[in-house]
Amino acid sequence: MTTRVKTPAEIVSMKESGRQLATVLQYLKQNIAAGMSTKQIANLASEKLQSLGGKPAFLGYYGFPDVICISINDEVVHGIPSENRIIKKGDIVSLDFGVKVNGMITDAAISVVIGDKTNSAKQKLVDITEAALFAGIETIHDGVHVGTIANAIETVLNKHKYGIVRDLVGHGVGHELHEEPNIPNYGRANTGMKLKAGMTIAVEPMATLQGYKVYTDSDGWTIKTVDKSLAAHFEHTILVTETGYEILTAL
Repeated sequence: MTTRVKTPAEIVSMKESGRQLATVLQYLKQNIAAGMSTKQIANLASEKLQSLGGKPAFLGYYGFPDVICISINDEVVHGIPSENRIIKKGDIVSLDFGVKVNGMITDAAISVVIGDKTNSAKQKLVDITEAALFAGIETIHDGVHVGTIANAIETVLNKHKYGIVRDLVGHGVGHELHEEPNIPNYGRANTGMKLKAGMTIAVEPMATLQGYKVYTDSDGWTIKTVDKSLAAHFEHTILVTETGYEILTAL
């Protein structure tokens, strides 16, 4: 389905969903540490969300087995939490989470470098990918073309010669986790679908240190870089407004 203009009541529910999601991601960022398993992190997310009253949007989605996607280093997205996957110092860990409140869904992601501030290349990849997210967001307003958002993201990532993952895209969100339109992280300004005030979208740049090609691992979910280069992922759910935008998944 194509993302619809939301009613005032639906927007209220999405704002609460986004608040809960942002609270959980901030909680995880403060508590994640080397030596933890990705399943332990998922359990923290589940417990925190339960305390806030929301429901996980990812659990059971096309059969996904947990509440959160946790991807490490060359894993771009959709990593399945596991008791056997242990976080190490210096890992880039991407946390992708979705929350449902009153049937309305928000989606967001962050990437963090674990306990190692000496590797500037890793931290720079994380920082620039986040900067690309905000460059895309800052173009949003009533009537903006999807290509304009995509081009702003591409411009930042190209400046730093990062690989831009092409097989994975941002998307509409709200009534469903993934709605039309797709929002690529590369493209030409003033092309593609025009967004209207009241629509909600997920903007999510995914960048690598080298190549952009990816593949699906044998677990059927985890998307990894073909050349094993490191990856970072950031995402916010955005409400398009008459004069600009509102980030629903920020505290």
